[in-house]
Amino acid sequence: MNNALMVGLTRQMVLRRQMDVTANNIANMSTAGFKVEKLLLKNVSDGSARHLDGPSKINFVQDTGVTRRFSDGQLEKTGRAFDLAIKGPGFFVIETPQGERYTRDGRFAVNDTGTLSTSDGMAVLDDGGAPIVLDVNGEAPVITKDGSVQVGGLEVARLDIANFNALDKLKKVGEGRFKAPANLEVLAVESPKVLQYHLERSNVVGIVEMSRMIETTRAYQSVSNMLNQAETLSKRTIERLGSVR
Repeated sequence: MNNALMVGLTRQMVLRRQMDVTANNIANMSTAGFKVEKLLLKNVSDGSARHLDGPSKINFVQDTGVTRRFSDGQLEKTGRAFDLAIKGPGFFVIETPQGERYTRDGRFAVNDTGTLSTSDGMAVLDDGGAPIVLDVNGEAPVITKDGSVQVGGLEVARLDIANFNALDKLKKVGEGRFKAPANLEVLAVESPKVLQYHLERSNVVGIVEMSRMIETTRAYQSVSNMLNQAETLSKRTIERLGSVR
């Protein structure tokens, strides 16, 4: 393949991936607990290129994955007793059929059995690894900043707020949740800051993502123009060579 075409096509692939990541950030601007994502890139030197001075290497950029910025999102007061937000480090721990998962999305509710659950029915766990069960017909609990769940002034449970030394090792599994690899140590947050009646919104900055989308679109168009010019030049060269007798 022509060197210019190869470099241009790899650049287009990266730009399309960048557009997907940016579009996903924009789509989740109002999603509770969502963390903005950024494409990881690396420089690759591969394949032989030919020129007058002899063989060389083709250098191009390749995406290697996605990283996330785990800074706090804006806090929104909702007035709902089971809406919870964490200020600072930490994740709520929930139980799923696939094992424990970690989330910043605190849109919780009490189901028919009294279990504190996520919007899709996954149990929220206490610091002992058990589901938090409340009286369905009882008064709404008071949840203090340190994660204590209290009813009538008595503590009935304490939220498990977990954290990790290497947040980049967490794997996104959908629904705003993360999975920790087996070799990643789960750390307890000693002094969590849990806010009842609040939700943490995404940390996406809309104007930044819109600017990035515009830049990516322009870059993609520029590469497309370059590829069209290279293809036209190749055709003309072949035509001229074919006409030589």
